[in-house]
Amino acid sequence: MAAFADLARAQAWVFDLQKYGIKFGLSSTLSLLARLDIPFNQGSYLHVAGTNGKGSVAAMLSAVLTRAGYPVGLFTSPHLVRFEERFRLRDHDISAEGLLHLINRVREAIDEAEPPTFFEFAAAMAFLYFHEEGARPVILETGMGGRLDATNIVTPLVSIITNISLDHQYFLGETLSAIAGEKAGIIKPGAPLVTYARQKRVLSLFKERCRELAAPIYVGGVDFKSRGILRGRFSYQGLRQNLENLSVPLAGRHQYKNAAVALAVIELLQEKGFPVPEQAIREGLSGVRWPGRLERMPQDPRVILDGAHNPDAAHSLARALKQERPPGRRFLVMGIMADKDEEAILGSLLPLAQTVIFTRPRYFRAAKTGDLARLAQPYSLEVLQEPEVAQAVIRARSLAGPEDQVVVTGSLYTVGEALEYFEQLGRGGREASAATHSPKP
Repeated sequence: MAAFADLARAQAWVFDLQKYGIKFGLSSTLSLLARLDIPFNQGSYLHVAGTNGKGSVAAMLSAVLTRAGYPVGLFTSPHLVRFEERFRLRDHDISAEGLLHLINRVREAIDEAEPPTFFEFAAAMAFLYFHEEGARPVILETGMGGRLDATNIVTPLVSIITNISLDHQYFLGETLSAIAGEKAGIIKPGAPLVTYARQKRVLSLFKERCRELAAPIYVGGVDFKSRGILRGRFSYQGLRQNLENLSVPLAGRHQYKNAAVALAVIELLQEKGFPVPEQAIREGLSGVRWPGRLERMPQDPRVILDGAHNPDAAHSLARALKQERPPGRRFLVMGIMADKDEEAILGSLLPLAQTVIFTRPRYFRAAKTGDLARLAQPYSLEVLQEPEVAQAVIRARSLAGPEDQVVVTGSLYTVGEALEYFEQLGRGGREASAATHSPKP
């Protein structure tokens, strides 16, 4: 199999693996890593699952541990604009040259009788990258679920389940208990679990699983807590450490809980040979960046990007928007995946706007704009449609005045295409041009 010399062609080949769909199981990843001769079971890992917030927690951990001087690796999904975003070392994206190297190396190891899915291939790339670079510790974010996720081949230093709510029911089960059971699959013998799940039945399930595996469990709001002080500032009451007047730039009060989860993990890591000075904690948290989550664009009129992709995330976004009402009107630009609870997402957000522009990101699971428009009929607001995200953003900005606000939301895929539009605009691109890039599974 000839190696790719061109990154664009290499990425096109990788994205074509989407044709194999979503497949749960560990055998393909294990086979790939065996053929690559990667001793993944010797690494130091933090494994992160949850319905919402897992990316923010992972980003906070990466920022703090980088400040503390560790060669920390971070694997997340999906990416917003560039494939390189999924693979980070010392809080920096992999280079284009490094990405091409990984694609070619993993591609050589494929058994054509057992072709990997896109996510399995990306996970193998991450393990190879962090092995070659000597990353330690490595933060792995699950793609979906946990028990049969391609990343669930490690025994971590700490397991993390941020929270549980209804999402991906087609794949994970229709009830909270079923979804929690899948997420609990990342809990491993003796490895402590840190969680901010609050539902009694979910916590009971986690505690029982931890008892079976002799794994300590630490619950947010009970064993550790956060308290908001002013915008962006909070205090942390931890397992053994209390910290006052901490700062985190990620918007939304829910980020204080995410920060508390990250700090509880840091406390446990310090007991496992990874000391982290208080200054690294403060500097890491204050400098963390996680795009597409209540992110404000510098352009006028005011534009907020938030990838609220399920009912719980939409509710958090709605709560933040209620606290920050614009002087004028609010325009929503929304593209949602068809396998999500579209009615619940719309129910949280449409009452807060005067105009919604439905659009469709370039991903096969995206809902049709006409279907979303029909669901919006009971609400008292203007409903418009644009087939492409960039054009929808352009239209919203052209309609909005200086006192108005534009909120782009509904999916991380929608936000990713909007971010690419703004990046192009910042480079001097034409206002009316639409962004183009590979679809993001």
